[in-house]
Amino acid sequence: MYSAIAANKRNTVIIIGLFIALLSGISYWWGYSTGNGSSAILIIVFVFGYALIQYFISGALAVAMSGAVPIQKSDNPRLWRIVENLSITEGIPMPKVYIIPDDAPNAFATGRDPKHAIVAATTGLLAIMDDKELEGVMAHELGHVKNYDIRVSTIVFGLVSAVGILADMAIRAAFFSGGRRDENGNSLGAALILIGMVASIVAFLIGPLVSAAVSRQREYLADASGAHTTRYPEGLASALEKLGQYGRPMRRASSSMAHMYISDPIKPGVVERLFSTHPPIPKRVARLREIGTRF
Repeated sequence: MYSAIAANKRNTVIIIGLFIALLSGISYWWGYSTGNGSSAILIIVFVFGYALIQYFISGALAVAMSGAVPIQKSDNPRLWRIVENLSITEGIPMPKVYIIPDDAPNAFATGRDPKHAIVAATTGLLAIMDDKELEGVMAHELGHVKNYDIRVSTIVFGLVSAVGILADMAIRAAFFSGGRRDENGNSLGAALILIGMVASIVAFLIGPLVSAAVSRQREYLADASGAHTTRYPEGLASALEKLGQYGRPMRRASSSMAHMYISDPIKPGVVERLFSTHPPIPKRVARLREIGTRF
């Protein structure tokens, strides 16, 4: 299990590093094409500044978009006690607990770090899971919290969103270039349009692929972490099988926060599976049962 955790962390760092290098290259290209190298620095500052804003408001946005309702222990003692016991076991602060009024079984974790974490479960999840299965699901979510997966996924989402804005800015700037040319006589407008097209490809094709790849790695990692916490991988494995059997799209599902859930809340078709933020459930179950043989 520990080798799998190490591999997932290493792969995530490599993927994000390559994506940041690609963004830096586009920024340098913009600065070179406009003949103003300082503009590249401003673009990089903008991209990372936008990602930082997303990082700080991600928790509040996720709660608002999902329709989650905060609870106290008296509202749902079963869920509260499970989260409380797991938090003590993990040695992390007790997160805020929410329930989402939705019959589709699912759960998510969000927040920028363990001190500001939120975990949420749908009414549908609470209805179909027994205690061991619910414990496995919430251990998975707290695994995301402990491993700072929330921070990683939020930063990746912020970077991808920022590149989309960057692409739009480049194309708009091309139309206001006034037919200017650089020192080599090349059209500045044409260069900006090309930059905008490349940035659009990054934002709407490569970016989602990167985000999906990072999210899939973190899902495997959270599964392993959750199994290690409960010392009962079968609980989460059984819960995932139920999610595969009973799962259906959530009423307020959003593609922008699909990566936060334990199971894909949108249920994409064949083409969209390339961009899926979740590994196939049978593969996750197989890994968990393999882990169980090592305890």
